[in-house]
Amino acid sequence: MKIIKEIVPYLVVIVLVILVRTFIVTPVRVDGSSMYSTLSNNDLLLLKKYDKSYDRFDIVVFKYNNKRLIKRVIGLPGEHVKYQNNKLYINNKLVTDNYGNGKTYDFDLSELNYETIPKGYYFVLGDNRQNSSDSRMIGLVSEKDILGIADIRFFPFTKIGKIK
Repeated sequence: MKIIKEIVPYLVVIVLVILVRTFIVTPVRVDGSSMYSTLSNNDLLLLKKYDKSYDRFDIVVFKYNNKRLIKRVIGLPGEHVKYQNNKLYINNKLVTDNYGNGKTYDFDLSELNYETIPKGYYFVLGDNRQNSSDSRMIGLVSEKDILGIADIRFFPFTKIGKIK
């Protein structure tokens, strides 16, 4: 009986950690340079699984081919996305995009055979536009494949905090 009383607090902690990692937050590691210069290879981020309201320029983690990719939301459901002369146009209106590192080659959503992004889908790009497998290649990302928003870095220690 005494052993059970000693084990219970440890079991409670283990269950709480599992619940937090499953439903609230979990660490995620950046793999590669597609989000450079915002994120670097091996940065550790907190993935907020509870936050399902995705806005333009949020950094999201999603499943693709049994991998977790990290990209930036550019286009929202119902929008038409176009890059022309290294400038972002949403529904034919110029939108300031301060996140692209390098030239973003001309692209129009119609190249993916869409006039607008369907409900439940998002257009995502890596910040390192010339070195990123993103919606231009893999297509639109389904909301059901998005695991959450990653906007807090906790490693390296010199860069801890909210990602700008």
